[in-house]
Amino acid sequence: MITTVLLQAAGGGFGTPQLIMFGLIAIVFYFFMIRPQVKKQKDQKKYVEELKKGDKIITTAGIHGKIYEVAETTFLVEVEGGTRIRFDKSAVSLEASKALNTPVVSK
Repeated sequence: MITTVLLQAAGGGFGTPQLIMFGLIAIVFYFFMIRPQVKKQKDQKKYVEELKKGDKIITTAGIHGKIYEVAETTFLVEVEGGTRIRFDKSAVSLEASKALNTPVVSK
């Protein structure tokens, strides 16, 4: 019985092909999931830091407005009717705000 256990332990080891496969999976996971997310976060942070008074924005909640005042961590946004609402800088939607501020090119 001891010889059976020893033979099973010797034949069922963790080999190099499995180790290489796990390494490749980790590399693919990094390049397709982690790296793009970090790049997107950097772009979002840079965009929010560059916003200034008078820029039009759209929040993640879908509220459209114009920046009335910039504070350290918040924006005072003026919406339709002159109402002013204070939002955290993280509430600005990068994609929607960029599309709003990009001029339309007509042919």
